[in-house]
Amino acid sequence: MPDPMKPMPSEIMPPEIVDSHCHLDFPDFETELPDVIARARAAGVRRMVTICTRMRNLPRVQKIVADHEGIFYAAGIHPMSAAEEPPLSVADLVALARDPRMVGIGETGLDYHYTPDSKELQQASLRRHIEAAQETGLPLIIHARDADDDMAAILAEGMARQSYSCVMHCFSSGEGLAKAALEMGFYLSMSGIAAFPKSTALRAIFAAAPLDRILVETDSPYLAPPPYRGRRNEPAYTVFTAKAGAGVFGITEAEFAAATTANFDRLFTRAARKAQAA
Repeated sequence: MPDPMKPMPSEIMPPEIVDSHCHLDFPDFETELPDVIARARAAGVRRMVTICTRMRNLPRVQKIVADHEGIFYAAGIHPMSAAEEPPLSVADLVALARDPRMVGIGETGLDYHYTPDSKELQQASLRRHIEAAQETGLPLIIHARDADDDMAAILAEGMARQSYSCVMHCFSSGEGLAKAALEMGFYLSMSGIAAFPKSTALRAIFAAAPLDRILVETDSPYLAPPPYRGRRNEPAYTVFTAKAGAGVFGITEAEFAAATTANFDRLFTRAARKAQAA
């Protein structure tokens, strides 16, 4: 595996892979963002989706996207912030989505691990985000932790009203939620957690899923895969999670990169159209 920290000659550039979920506006990257993006490109990560989870950060997110080719954004209210942030209405989210650089709704979802006291607010916010995804046709980006039953029920409730597309970002929940999501036509996104040595059960869940429903991400600056576990994560490290993903599916890293990139383009159609027009 090439070292993503070192630039590579163009003739041996690795295959393209997409970091479908990162947080480039976070302070962790503030002093060296151009270098972080350059390392990602050298590693083959030529497209990224940076996620805006607080509306006060939206101008910075939009500037990052405007300043760097191949970077897109999604926006919404993170479930852990549902009790702190001013709520976004469906109309608010639909208005935000008029920006062609915005390619997804969220991240939204349920987190009963860290913020169980706000579960009702989280559920109401999630339902609004689902409705916005239905109205705009943009994919929903879901965060789920310790809320599998409620998550599956609310997602299915929305699907019963009107179909929509969705990715279960940084999937680390149980087999039941994975099965429910896949049956609704959703995607599972593999983060650095899947590369942790003790994540055997999680890798088995991914192995049972169709390859054409898998994405890959960093969720950087969090959850760096080995050999960088415990350090700040960054988009270049997508390749290490991809290496683990290739092993899960018994294919080469190039094949896994090609498959997950095709999956990304199928789900994030705005980003795909932009790439085709470039």
